[in-house]
Amino acid sequence: MDILEIYKTLANETRLNILAWLKEPAKHFPRQEYENDGNEPWSLGVSVGNIQEKAGISQSTISHYLDMMQRCGLLKICRRGKRTYYRRNEELIQELAEYIKKEL
Repeated sequence: MDILEIYKTLANETRLNILAWLKEPAKHFPRQEYENDGNEPWSLGVSVGNIQEKAGISQSTISHYLDMMQRCGLLKICRRGKRTYYRRNEELIQELAEYIKKEL
C-alpha cells in the first residue's frame, strides 16, 4: 500500500465522491444489467458511463480519475466486451482505515 499515492488520490472532491457513491451503487446509479452472463446488478461494479454522468465531468477526466484510483488500489476493474466497470477494493479500504486508526 502506497499511502502517499492514496492520499494524493483522495485529495480531490470528485474522487472522494466516486468512492462514496461506489459504496452504495444502487443508491447512486441506475440499475445495470450485464449481458446475459448471470451476474447480479452491481456484482461487476459500475460502468464508466454511469460514473461520468453522475460526476458531470468529461470522459477524459473521469477516465484519468478512475485510472488513478485503480492504480493506487482503491478500485477494482472488470472489463466485459467494450464496457469497463469499477468497484471499490474493500480490502484495501479496510487496510487504509486500520492504518489511519493505528498510525495517525
